[in-house]
Amino acid sequence: MTAAQVAGVILAGGLSRRMGGGDKALLEVGGKPILGRVIERFAPQVGPLVLNVNGDPKRFAVYELPVAPDPVEGFAGPLAGVLAGLDWTHDNHPGIQWVVSVASDSPFLPDDLVARLSAAVVEQAADMVCAASGGRNHPVFGLWPVRLRNELRRALVEEDIKKVDVWTARYALSVVDFQDRPFDPFFNANRPEDLARAEALISSIGV
Repeated sequence: MTAAQVAGVILAGGLSRRMGGGDKALLEVGGKPILGRVIERFAPQVGPLVLNVNGDPKRFAVYELPVAPDPVEGFAGPLAGVLAGLDWTHDNHPGIQWVVSVASDSPFLPDDLVARLSAAVVEQAADMVCAASGGRNHPVFGLWPVRLRNELRRALVEEDIKKVDVWTARYALSVVDFQDRPFDPFFNANRPEDLARAEALISSIGV
């Protein structure tokens, strides 16, 4: 599976409560917005790329990416963002069968994320794949089949399923483990103190 055969969706549709609201992806670390760092690392790994955001999309216009809001109401969490990516890919790139999602607040995501997730889904005949590190799964960093978009929509709308793990438990899920030393590539900036940690990482090891 080549990069061109995979679409990407960056999930930035949350409310950022632990950061005090606003768009935490637009906060800067190392002199650059977190989202800019995510795009730099993620965009080369996929073909089409879409940004999942809610509200006025103009605040992200500088990135010149298509925007897909949650297709279900009520800020239903990352699964709604995944569905946004699946729907957008189905409607705009019907030849693409897979979508990889990443969080918009993880500036150090692996540059081999898509390659390793794509290899796992083939080698293990899985329905979907997620990343892991340090003994923890990171289901927001996942590879999803477009063919399951309507099943996901039913789970969100009719069953009110919000947790990614609850939905993925219905399918053959493969997990790919990533090294978490010298730093965890899935570090995410959820709180103000995380920004200081990210700055320290950038200064000390130049990521």
